[in-house]
This record gives sequence, structure tokens and C-alpha cells, in this order.
Amino acid sequence: MKKIYMHSLGCSKNLVDSENILGILENKGFEVTDFADKADYIIINTCSFINDAKEESINAIVAAADIKNNVNSEAKIAVVGCLPQRYSDELKDEIPEVDIWLGTSGFEKIAEKIELYEKEHNLVIDTVIEENLQENLPRKTMTPDYYAYLKIAEGCDNCCTYCAIPQLRGRYKSRRIENIVEEAKRLADKGIKELIVIAQDTSKYGLDIYKERKLHEVIREISKIDGLKWIRIHYLYPEDTYDELINEFKNNDKLLNYFDIPLQHINDRILKRMNRQVTKEQIVELINKIRNEVPNSVIRTSLITGFPGETDEEHEELKQFLNDYKLDRVGIFKYSREENTPAYKLPDQISEEVKDERHAELMEVQMQVSSEISYSKIGNIYEVLIEEKDVENIYVGRTYMDSIEIDGCVYVTSDKELTIGEFYKVKINDALEYDLIGDVLYDELV
Repeated sequence: MKKIYMHSLGCSKNLVDSENILGILENKGFEVTDFADKADYIIINTCSFINDAKEESINAIVAAADIKNNVNSEAKIAVVGCLPQRYSDELKDEIPEVDIWLGTSGFEKIAEKIELYEKEHNLVIDTVIEENLQENLPRKTMTPDYYAYLKIAEGCDNCCTYCAIPQLRGRYKSRRIENIVEEAKRLADKGIKELIVIAQDTSKYGLDIYKERKLHEVIREISKIDGLKWIRIHYLYPEDTYDELINEFKNNDKLLNYFDIPLQHINDRILKRMNRQVTKEQIVELINKIRNEVPNSVIRTSLITGFPGETDEEHEELKQFLNDYKLDRVGIFKYSREENTPAYKLPDQISEEVKDERHAELMEVQMQVSSEISYSKIGNIYEVLIEEKDVENIYVGRTYMDSIEIDGCVYVTSDKELTIGEFYKVKINDALEYDLIGDVLYDELV
């Protein structure tokens, strides 16, 4: 029985692809191992969204090549995903140890490509982006047994000028509602309590196959599944966050009031240069609407600083926006100049020194905002999903306000043993800039 080792890099959407790879190959009789040096096939699912991600992916490939050259000469290396989709022609000569290069649709064809390599022992390269979305792929989850991601669409049609995703992933392709619900049921049957619904842009779900937005219907159907307690949505674009969806947040007890809305900037001229289909006025209206209509809502966003041509005044406008609207969770990224994107050719590229300065200023503003928000939670009681034991009597968990790996956490004190993956009522008694500190209320197990 051949063994496979999986190294998954990049975003949660990539992680789901990696889980599908494992499911496909297990169905073909492969055994999964946690040790790369013991594997017959080392599979690296890569990311190339920004320069740091490219470097991380290349380092992982080089490490696998080192294993092949010095530890296990029989190992084969398969590189999948965004990096080969973008750079396989260059990399195949630079890293000859790799036996299989597959693009972003390659995970669906991984078994047949391994069979092809086993038969012919020649380099395999396939970077064709499939136009048809495969449904009901087998899947072996790599997350803890209480949460999982549910990908409802592939690709993107937004064509933001800084982003290569449409080139890497192809056009937007929604899965059918019945297939999504079936997978959600399978995950719930395995004990999943938190389901994180993802796509490059979840808010456009359904426009391609149903000719109308259907995300609220998907959420409503998933919510009927026994066992699921939390449903979280990632990546709602501001121009497509529509009334029926906001009503679903308001009325659906399982749908967490957590709005992950990547804004990227607030200045109208920069938004236009980014090809974002929204204005500052529309963004402000949406923020106010969410806060007025959805009690205890949390808004998370991502922002880009140092976009080509960004002036000092436009940077100051972004700082003022953070001060004025006090968003709960904010990720701030320095613009990464990516080849073959429209923004790559824009004039007035910003120096790395200026990007660093602006990034530091924005982070300072947001740290103050986040600190104010955190300290305002003292005295409140929240449901907390316990995820790990830190030290004796101290556990780490998350509230509905915190998504996995990208937001803060709650440090929970308990004299009794708590169960990982269970929900407890916690009273907040202290705070840090991004995290909360509290005690378990033992008589209020959720």
C-alpha cells in the first residue's frame, strides 16, 4: 500500500482542496502518513497569492526535494495548486525533483495523474482549469473534529486589479444547493459543530447557475441539520451583501452575527483603481445597516495599504475611517505587486519604506480601536468553544466574534477539566488588545 504525505499551504479554500486530495487517494487505496520521509508521494498544495506565499510554497518544495535527494530516493513529489498554475513552466526546470505539476483543477485529477506517472515514469504537467465544477468529491478532513470548512463555489469573476485569483482559479462556479447540503450533513454526522462557509466571494453564490443570489437559501437549508451549532460565513463582498441575507443573519440563531467583508480601501479613487465595485458611501451605508439591523454584529475586514498611486491624503482618509467606524476585526496588508495583474503596470508604485510606515500607522490605530472594543466586553457572558489547554487550569477558546486562526481568542480559567470541542459559558473579567480573559460559569454548560 503506497503512502502519501500532504503539506497544505495557503487559505482555507486550499485546505478543502487538500482534504479532497486525501479523500480521493484514500478511496484509491493510498494510506496517509504524517511523515514526509516515509511517504511514497509527497504532495504539496501550494499558494501563490502574494510574494510571501510564493516563497513559503517554494521552500516547502525545496524541503521535499531535499528529502528525495538525501533521505528517501524512492519518494515522488507532486506539486498542486496555485503555484504550478502560475509558474510550472519556469519551476519544472529549476526543481527537477518534482515528478507531477498540477494546477488548481489538478486536485480533482490527482489519482489519474499518479496512475499516469506510475505507468510512464515521465514528468506530468497539467494546468488546464476545468470549466465544470465536480461535485460530491470524497474528503478526509484535516481540521479538528468539531469544525470544518464548507466550500460552496470555486473561482472568481471580480477581477480586482491587484489580484491573480481569476487567472489561477477560473470563472466563478457555484455548487448546487443539494450537493452543498449533502456535504454539510456528512460533516455534521462526523460531529462537526461549527461549519465555516467559504468561497472567494460567498455573496455572489448562485448568480451563475440560478441567475440570482442564493446564499441565504443555502444557509437556511444547512441550518436545518441536527448537530450543527454555529454557521459562520467568510468573504461577503460589500456590493453583494443583500437584504435577504442580512435578514437571515438577523433571524437565524445558528448563523453567527459575524460579517467578514473585505473592503480593501475606503477612498473612492483607490477603490476605482482597484476595480472594486463599490463606493465609500455604499460601504458606510452597509456598515450602518448591519449595525442597526443585526444585534451584537461583528464586522471583520481586510485592507490594503500602499496601493499604487495612494497619496498621503488617501492614507489619512483610511486611518480616519478606522477611527470613525471602529470595525471589530481588521487585517491590514501591504500591497504586493503581482505579475500579470493590471495593478502591476500602474504608475506611481509605492516604495517598501512608505508601505511599512503606512502599515505601522494603520496597525497602531486599529490596535487602539481593538483595545477599546476588548475592554468594553468585560463583565459580559459569552458562549466559548474550547479548543486547547494552554497551561494548568487555563484553556483557549473562541466566541462567535472570533474565526479560527485569523481573530483573537479567549483565555479561560477553570478549576475543572474542560472538554476540547465543547461550548461553555464564560464571564469576561479582563482583556488584552485583541483577546479576552474569563472564567467558566460551571452551572451553565451550553
